Amino acid sequence: MELTWAKASLLTGGVLLVPVCAFITSVVFWPGVLLKAYNWYNRRSQGVAVRYSHCGSYRFCYSTRGTPGGATPSLLLLHGFAASKDMWLPVVMYFPRNLHVVCLDMPGHEGTCRAAAEDYSIQGQARRVHQFVRSVGLDKSPFHLVGASMGGNVAGVYAGLYPADVCSLTLVCPAGLIYPTESSFIALLKENDLDKSIVPSKPIPLIPTSMQELEAMLKLCCYKPPTIPRQFLRGLLANRIPNNDFYREVFEAIAGEKSRHSLQEHLNLITALQVIWGKNDQILDVSGAAVIQKALPHCQVDLLDNCGHAVALERPRKFANLVLDFHNKAKKQV
Repeated sequence: MELTWAKASLLTGGVLLVPVCAFITSVVFWPGVLLKAYNWYNRRSQGVAVRYSHCGSYRFCYSTRGTPGGATPSLLLLHGFAASKDMWLPVVMYFPRNLHVVCLDMPGHEGTCRAAAEDYSIQGQARRVHQFVRSVGLDKSPFHLVGASMGGNVAGVYAGLYPADVCSLTLVCPAGLIYPTESSFIALLKENDLDKSIVPSKPIPLIPTSMQELEAMLKLCCYKPPTIPRQFLRGLLANRIPNNDFYREVFEAIAGEKSRHSLQEHLNLITALQVIWGKNDQILDVSGAAVIQKALPHCQVDLLDNCGHAVALERPRKFANLVLDFHNKAKKQV
């Protein structure tokens, strides 16, 4: 009997040991798996589900929570360059559970298809977002559109091209303007002769290839970079590096002549606008807020102290509250 129990204990211990060893191995040798597991858990704990939709053969990936069609307009959130739908998780945490929220992977990013290069210009991305909106039925009633950085440029152009879809618009540190003051990031691009065209051999500060470059990018994006465990940073880098050629292609498209000032060219077509900007933004200078306010005097501008470019990461609660306040004002006007 003792021998039988000993064998059973050994067998049970072995069974338990397998997943433990697999987890430890993945953390050590595949840190990217750890980060993906964390995002999966974060989505699950918040009641956020990942879904797919199609426009012909083109596939969109998005996350969603809540049910559309109520008295409150839906929220559609567009992330920035080289990010994904998961960048909004710290913000979604502070939204009411009954609010219908949709976070889209932008063209070519994460789970959304990669297709022709013209999809990555700002106008091309806006067209793809419109296809997504129709594919999931968001166009049945006007929604509140939110865009950050590159996504802010796309969101502004989208609101100008498809005004019937959008009841209100929030732009977060948006690209696509002529900024009166040059940012540290633009200065770095000029220093490397990357402000006019992309040189394959020269590094782009937003496309890190090493831990040192990743840490430098975080310092550039955040007023005070968050304390992130080393293994999570390794996971972030491991998940990004295989996509670096794609990121360079997108960067070339959005920094090109056709896209560089797209938002500014569409400002006259925008109504019901909120602008949120970190006062310490080193990627896109906060002076851009004054450019928008001059063109649209009735827009709401919220400038955040001690905050850089990554507003959703640095000040998620404040950001969520500002969006909700503006969203509720817009709701009354729909």
